[in-house]
Amino acid sequence: MTENNRRRIYLMRHGSVCYFDENGKPFSPDEVPLDALGREQAAAAGQVFARAGLQFDRVIVSGLPRTVETAANVLRETGQLIEMEAWPQMQEIRGGKLTDIADADLKDAFTGAFEGLVPEHKQFLGGETIGELMDRVHPEMDRLRADTDWDTVLLVMHGGVNRAILSYALTGQRLFLGSLAQTAGCINVLDVGEDANDWIVRVVNYSPLSELQDEHRSTTMETYLAQYRKSRRPA
Repeated sequence: MTENNRRRIYLMRHGSVCYFDENGKPFSPDEVPLDALGREQAAAAGQVFARAGLQFDRVIVSGLPRTVETAANVLRETGQLIEMEAWPQMQEIRGGKLTDIADADLKDAFTGAFEGLVPEHKQFLGGETIGELMDRVHPEMDRLRADTDWDTVLLVMHGGVNRAILSYALTGQRLFLGSLAQTAGCINVLDVGEDANDWIVRVVNYSPLSELQDEHRSTTMETYLAQYRKSRRPA
């Protein structure tokens, strides 16, 4: 156990994936694998951990292929053989049926759940609410912290899930800070102590391949919205 009895959580978002084809038609979000950039991002994160000589006691993923593949690429770079644990309650916030969303409501449906201090009733893509996401994620984090049989853990999760975790850590409350960016393949670093409010957020949204993130100024959901709009254009 480290000094102050605090333990370390390395929280990653999975690497880049393609959710829409060139015509804006969606793929199944539960099945998409990493794309070439996503594999590069995962490997780069693994190299950061390898240079630091980190060894994980546990590796936890949501179970969706994009988190499993990201974690596998990370572990390949660190040279560590460790069995991943799939925690399905940590899967990404669920959207509804995109075709049920009116054109005028598309922007809010895509981006509204990730802007500012988000109310619990806010739906993501006409599906699950922010409150329902926190209902799933917060107890899982409490369960992880209650298990003292680890010192250093790698969590590979999703943009919405990571925001729920980071918001919980930063505020100690049931709040959701939607504007916390989570770049594909990013690394967050959190320490947790024995007290429920003993969270220390040390690093947020570190992207090994783009440390200054100067390629663009759009959010992830703004990018996905632009891709999807292609399917709404008149033939």
